Amino acid sequence: MQDEYRTVARAGVHEIEINRSRFLCALAPAATEREAQEFVAAVRKEHADATHNCWAYVIGADASVQKASDDGEPGGTAGVPMLQMLLRREMRYVVAVVTRYYGGVKLGAGGLIRAYGGAVGEALDVLGTLTRRRFRLATVTVDHQRAGKVENDLRSTGREVRDVRYGEAVTIEIGLPDSEVDAFRGWLADVTAGTAGFELGGEAYGDA
Repeated sequence: MQDEYRTVARAGVHEIEINRSRFLCALAPAATEREAQEFVAAVRKEHADATHNCWAYVIGADASVQKASDDGEPGGTAGVPMLQMLLRREMRYVVAVVTRYYGGVKLGAGGLIRAYGGAVGEALDVLGTLTRRRFRLATVTVDHQRAGKVENDLRSTGREVRDVRYGEAVTIEIGLPDSEVDAFRGWLADVTAGTAGFELGGEAYGDA
């Protein structure tokens, strides 16, 4: 698995105009290929009157799924440059749809490639990107007396506290980089006088 990947910070739309053609780039995070396809379908429905709705998406931290469509533009002038822009920016788990409303001036193959790739690049700049890092999920079990201090210490040191549950004891779910697991065990033993339980779980990605 990849230790980290970049994705778009939020869903949104950015518009540019080139030779009277409007290019609206809709970007969104997508956890699965199905989510990406549903986003494409929703944008196509919203802009059913557009000249073209070209799209590209990259799914998987290792970019294992890469697909693109020119939606009627000359082959290789729309979807591929959009996909190339996503890959050049090292974007993952992301879908882009560029909707074109034709303005009456032909752009030529080179112009189209620049327009579609550029629309994605500008949208990424405007919406922003974030890095997500691979974590080990871990569960800390601590008595009620110490729970408040442990939780505060975790948050103040920037740990990712994913869930807190109160029962006979307090269970705190956190995310930890693999490299910090041993050091964290030692810290937890120190602050709880060895009374806390610690259990490692599976892996997940969280904001870096």
